[in-house]
Amino acid sequence: MPVQVAIVGAGPSGFYAAAALLQASDDARIDLIEALPTPFGLIRAGVAPDHQSTKGVMRAFARTAQAPRVGFYGNVVLGRDVALDELRGLYDAVVLATGAPRDRPLGIPGADKPGVYGAAAFVGWYNGHPDFCDLDPDLNTRAVAVIGNGNVAIDVARVLVKTPAEMAASDLAQNAAAAIHAAPIENVYLIGRRGPVEAKFTNKELSEMGELADCVPVVDPAQLPAEVAGTMSDRDRRLREKNLATLRAFARRQPDEKRKRVRFVFCAKPVEVLNGARVRGLRLERTHVDGGRAEGTGEIFDIPCGVVISAIGYRMPPLAGVPVDEAGGIVANQDGRVAPGLYAVGWAKRGPVGVIGTNKADGDLVARQIAEDIAPAGRPGGQALEALLRGRGVRWVTFADWRRIEAAEVAAAPPGAPRRKLIRIKDMIEVLDRSPGTAIKS
Repeated sequence: MPVQVAIVGAGPSGFYAAAALLQASDDARIDLIEALPTPFGLIRAGVAPDHQSTKGVMRAFARTAQAPRVGFYGNVVLGRDVALDELRGLYDAVVLATGAPRDRPLGIPGADKPGVYGAAAFVGWYNGHPDFCDLDPDLNTRAVAVIGNGNVAIDVARVLVKTPAEMAASDLAQNAAAAIHAAPIENVYLIGRRGPVEAKFTNKELSEMGELADCVPVVDPAQLPAEVAGTMSDRDRRLREKNLATLRAFARRQPDEKRKRVRFVFCAKPVEVLNGARVRGLRLERTHVDGGRAEGTGEIFDIPCGVVISAIGYRMPPLAGVPVDEAGGIVANQDGRVAPGLYAVGWAKRGPVGVIGTNKADGDLVARQIAEDIAPAGRPGGQALEALLRGRGVRWVTFADWRRIEAAEVAAAPPGAPRRKLIRIKDMIEVLDRSPGTAIKS
């Protein structure tokens, strides 16, 4: 009899786990259970909309979803439509691939005021994630402060300063495109607590900042060290030296070359959001880096801005019945094992680190663990899940349904764009209720 496995979450870690389970077993039956009607998680709603090549992995994930032994149940929310204990009763193993979709709090005075946004929410908004489609950020400002020195922060900065023509081939959500392109933004401050050597940008994303049509990167040469110092692997040293070389090239640019500027501000720790009726600035403390840690120097300075976006990390939300490591903001686990028959992969397991492909190792490991730990017990799996959902009046979305939603988005795309995203669940379901092939109304 087959091993019945439920994977909660149809993002990269969920799909890598499903693919590994298919490869490891000739008869395992895998069901992907996803809160949204749309699969692919951060590939669809987290990867920058102008980085379409990165989204190509969706094709491989789609092949996995359409394998005969894989089921997809979209629009099914754990804890609302089905309880974890119920899933554990229906399946031999349950894998939590729920990610870490909520922002870590900024935790400084004024951070709760209007005009301060977390990157998970802001990126979700411009990527058309239904949970954030009504964020409606007020971008009527000449300056934005983005806190963070990783790829998410630099993606946010880049999307804010690109021209409409540069974004024409993207899948930037239509409502976000209208707001961003109408905004009077001239300066984006990219703020890091530590120095340029410690910044987590990959060089591809960093280099892009020097190639924008209407924006110039601004770097203070006094903040750039003469060399990459310290003990690290040869690979890390090469990557940091490459970034430092790119930043040196930016430091030779003139701030008035173009209409907009992304200003790199290193060794600066946010201490307060200054606000009145709206955000009016960000107060920072100069830092110095000691042993990789940013230590405050007591020197305070302010940056005038009307919006603050914090890209300092993510946490998973509370899930009923799931033990949480509060310090890490992840599922409490031992190398992916949570409890007998219960596992975690991806960001839910280890936090928001690595790139998309980093999740593959988690999938390979959980497939081995399930093979070692689980003997089939004749549990009913997807057939019983469908009966349960049907009895509760839950409208689930199959992968074939998703392909109809996707076809409608593609049909509605403006020239050169891959799709026009539907950003509300009700509109996605309406596509399924219409006759096949009906295009989205503009």
